[in-house]
Amino acid sequence: MTLWPRSLLWRTFVLLASLVLASTAGWYLIFRAYEVEPRARQLAQNLASIVNLTRAALVTADAAKRRALLVELSDSEGIQVFPAEPGERMAPHSNRRLLALVEEALQARLGAHTRLASARYGQPGLWVSFRIEGDDYWLRVPRERLERRIALRWIGWAALALALSLMAAYLIVRSIGRPLNALTAAAAELGNGKFPAELPESGPTEIAMLAHAFNQMAKDLSRLEEDRALILAGVSHDLRTPLSRLRLGIEMSGSDAQTKESMIAEVEEMDSIIGQFLDFARTDGGETLEPVELDKLASEVVDRFRKLGHPIEEELQPAGVAYLRPMALRRAITNLIDNALRHGKSGVAVRTRVEGTALVLEVLDNGPGIPAASAERLKQPFTRLESARSDGGGSGLGLAIVERVARGLDGRLDLLPREGGGLAARISLPARPVAT
Repeated sequence: MTLWPRSLLWRTFVLLASLVLASTAGWYLIFRAYEVEPRARQLAQNLASIVNLTRAALVTADAAKRRALLVELSDSEGIQVFPAEPGERMAPHSNRRLLALVEEALQARLGAHTRLASARYGQPGLWVSFRIEGDDYWLRVPRERLERRIALRWIGWAALALALSLMAAYLIVRSIGRPLNALTAAAAELGNGKFPAELPESGPTEIAMLAHAFNQMAKDLSRLEEDRALILAGVSHDLRTPLSRLRLGIEMSGSDAQTKESMIAEVEEMDSIIGQFLDFARTDGGETLEPVELDKLASEVVDRFRKLGHPIEEELQPAGVAYLRPMALRRAITNLIDNALRHGKSGVAVRTRVEGTALVLEVLDNGPGIPAASAERLKQPFTRLESARSDGGGSGLGLAIVERVARGLDGRLDLLPREGGGLAARISLPARPVAT
């Protein structure tokens, strides 16, 4: 699992948001860097003024009133003055560039003997040394009086500006992401053999041009599919007329019964192949979704084969009522059973069941099976396996028709080896339950 988003919308938004945050942080650091020297000069000037005023007050004040003056400074201004002592424990100031510049500026104003410390005997503060008539003193100023605080209103304005920038970035990316998502959905729909609604050709020039190109491609494919179906259906229909005359001529001929049956069987095989051409050209035939019980539909197809003398086993579990295309499914099941009878001879079985949210229909046979490497290839039109399974003739469209029907219902066709030998042709369809 990765935290990096997969969609273009959120990837671009995260990148833009990171850029905004990095820019804000960069400008803040640049401002801090260029502000250090002016701020150090200002702090040094304030400290020097405090020291000079305190020193002047102590020098000019009456000796009896100096203590009261020091108490007054401490109570009202928070400024304390202590005489320096030999061996006193002083903590030097941190190596921050700001305090180093402040100390340098203080020495320029008050003399080279001036020192800056961060604590005296463990008492924190900003300690500045000065002299009165050769005696050393320490002046303590609370750090909070000199530390700059960022006003809450500026934090609020910065947060508002950041939020507006991120919102604008989201809207920009969303205006690009929505058409792309619609294009992705339309392309997926087109890939499943359906023709999506026309995409709006609006928005940025590049997006509008892309939508226009896709719409044009979809129209061309739709026209091509209509022409292909029309031509194939027309050719197949025209072929049946001479076949009917040929069969009539065979029956009226003076040939022996065995020859007639053989020739009629060939004509019926040709007619069956033409029927498969029609089924393949028909696709879904414009059939709408209807409430269907898959197990009952399969049972109807099996009964029709049994009436023709084919022993077919059935294990049909109730699958409930779902929206399906009954005519297309009948063709698919019929093709699978025909394929199983042609190649499997015996042991043909039809099963239906529910697996999770999917409806499953299986047609099984005891034939030679299909190699796993050839399973996908055999779903293509006019493709047959060069092995025992191709000895029964056929047009090579049976499995292609089933595959197209399954994809038209958002399902799939799997050709799997049957346990014990043979083939299991499995149609898996998403259940579209009928509301009750």
